[in-house]
Amino acid sequence: MPSPKSMWDVIARVAAAAIRHALALTSHVDFGEGMNHSEEAMNNEPPNGNLIVIGKAIDAADEAISLVRRVPAPLKSLADQVIRSAVSVPANLSEGHGRAGRDRIHHWRIAFASAKEIDTHIRLLARAGSVDRHRAAKTLDLFDQVRAMTWRLLHPKPRRP
Repeated sequence: MPSPKSMWDVIARVAAAAIRHALALTSHVDFGEGMNHSEEAMNNEPPNGNLIVIGKAIDAADEAISLVRRVPAPLKSLADQVIRSAVSVPANLSEGHGRAGRDRIHHWRIAFASAKEIDTHIRLLARAGSVDRHRAAKTLDLFDQVRAMTWRLLHPKPRRP
């Protein structure tokens, strides 16, 4: 049976690979003009149908997962929560992008809150000396960018006539 530390490394690598794979699968997909045609609902997305913030959130999640892979045992539960929250951000942004109305906003709010939660957890781990402070700052910056972009999705600027 593999040691808990090596099993943790395997789980973290699989999660990071799954995130990269999900991005690769959706980066070239054209979903056509279905009943949830996103071009009508959103005027600030790129022409290929993907939200830029989803890619940024995947990058941030990948960085967070990599950052907490080797957190020592006493703080491992905090590292596990970072991974769950980090994966939740792009997942909820993607799910919200595929929905409309209040349901869309609901998922984007969850993504925003999960990105805020990660901020607190990483700051705690950095203060405890369990993660590299420079890499933690980079990860915090990425999630700050994700929160800013998500905030704009939740609070779009009014269109000019």
